[in-house]
Amino acid sequence: MDILLMRKLLYIILFFAFPFVLSAQDAQLAKQYFQNGEYEKASTLYEKLYRDNKGNSYYFDRYLDCLVELKDFTNAEKLLDKKVKKSPNDIMLKLQYGKLLEKQFKLEEADAKYQEAIDGLDKDHRSVSRLANQFQSMSKYELAIRTYERAGKILKGNNVFAYNLAKLYHQQGETEKMINSYLDALKQTPSLINSLKSQFSRTFSEEDFKSVQTALYERIQEDEEAYIYPELLGWIFIHKKDYKNALRQARALDRKLSETGARVFKLGNTAARAKDYDVAIEAYEYIVENKGAGSSYYIEAKRESLKCQRKKLVEGFDYTEADLRQLEQKYEAFLNEFGRKKTTATIIAELAELEAFYLNDLDRAIVLLDSMLTYPNVSRQIKAKGKLSLADFYLMKGEIWEATLLYSQVDKEFKDDLLGQEARFKNAKLSYYAADFEWAQAQFDVLKASTSKLIANDALDLSVFIMDNLGLDTTTTAMKMYAESDLLVFQNKFPEAFSKLDSISTIFPSHSLQDDILYTKSNIYYKKRNYTKASRILEEIIEKYPESIRVDNALYKLGEMYEHENQLNDKEKATAFYEKILLEHSGSTFSVEARKRYRKLLGENVQ
Repeated sequence: MDILLMRKLLYIILFFAFPFVLSAQDAQLAKQYFQNGEYEKASTLYEKLYRDNKGNSYYFDRYLDCLVELKDFTNAEKLLDKKVKKSPNDIMLKLQYGKLLEKQFKLEEADAKYQEAIDGLDKDHRSVSRLANQFQSMSKYELAIRTYERAGKILKGNNVFAYNLAKLYHQQGETEKMINSYLDALKQTPSLINSLKSQFSRTFSEEDFKSVQTALYERIQEDEEAYIYPELLGWIFIHKKDYKNALRQARALDRKLSETGARVFKLGNTAARAKDYDVAIEAYEYIVENKGAGSSYYIEAKRESLKCQRKKLVEGFDYTEADLRQLEQKYEAFLNEFGRKKTTATIIAELAELEAFYLNDLDRAIVLLDSMLTYPNVSRQIKAKGKLSLADFYLMKGEIWEATLLYSQVDKEFKDDLLGQEARFKNAKLSYYAADFEWAQAQFDVLKASTSKLIANDALDLSVFIMDNLGLDTTTTAMKMYAESDLLVFQNKFPEAFSKLDSISTIFPSHSLQDDILYTKSNIYYKKRNYTKASRILEEIIEKYPESIRVDNALYKLGEMYEHENQLNDKEKATAFYEKILLEHSGSTFSVEARKRYRKLLGENVQ
């Protein structure tokens, strides 16, 4: 009984499933014919499938496609007419009718149908997207624009499609409309701001940025509550390296949104990295004055402000002792407020550097660092850096044994670390200053393989320099004098360094050090921000000593100065100097960086 029942059930299932199995087989076969371009065979099957499944839009579309491919436009129109009668408001049918008319070169009628499709839009977002996407796939970008513009009117102020519209305007070169649409999209969805920043960075010209800036000013005046506009404007100022105006926007937003100062602090850091110290100091002081000691940014803002004040003063080598003393007092005030402990160890190290290099009080600098090294819980790295500075100060005092001992301690503790390599390099340079040239050269040869590009390049330069000049006179007097002048430069004793260099030129007028003497003088002028004198000396090296190992250094330094907006600022000349490195000094250690800068100046996108 059970077996008979099961057989009956099986027959019933097979009876009802059989048509579906056949239909699936027909669909698969029709698809195969269509893909193979056998449209007549595919047409027959799709017609049957559509007739048996009237609600299936896929079979309808495929059947219509077959008729179009077969150029059976009469039956294609009949098919569409019947479908339109049943669904007169279906805008996708109007689109298909337009495509059919276009296939018959009835272009005006086709455009009319496309417009009917656009005019038939309602508030359904999905329909808008489908129609616009179809137009884009057909490369009919103007019609896609019209679709989104029509949707904007229907939705009355809802800018849900503004971002799509902006990209189409961008593609069509309609800058003003593009910018307004991007800003509409931003107001609609403020979370888009990072996407817009990325989009602008990749695709906008400087003229585009100017236009956005103008549009933002207008919108900020019209809508003071839309905080997202000032935020984007601030980012544009940063992009343009106009940190002063960027700070103005950051402060306004901080006040408007009752923020913690994080935005202003971040802007201060950005300005500091760009060496716009005035703006950085102003940003940090805003936090100190407006957020108070209870702010989580208070101590950091004070610390960073102090660092920027120091850098602003000493990096230009243009200051009076009164300026230095005033800065010293600010450091002391900071330490009196926050104490002398592990959290202020780096500030103590900076103060020691100020005392040693600028106030010429090496004893005070040494006392400060000796004290800092005894504080509990100071990190090993900070202590190691303190030891390296302490060793430098002993070296400046002429206490070579104390200096080499400290360098060696750091070398031993951080053997496989960059700090260890730096200590090794300083120890080797100490031997160079002391005229132990052969031992120094051996150490520089090892350090040429350093993982630090800066140490490796400096070690290579010094190794080659010693090799080229060692032994050219039996007493090595000129080399010793030159090493002494290098130490004077290290000590920021520029007049004494100039005097020593001039003495070498007078006593040894035909010595091979003449190009090196010029190079050192140019470095001194560069430190003093006398870029014109520095550049003239570098050009003299290139002209008088074309075979010198200093030539590629001179070319690169000239490229940097002419590229820098706050130095000589002549991009065309900068490009020429970098190109000269690539063409005539391709093996230089500067060639990789010179190529990047050269390509960037030519307007290429360099990562």
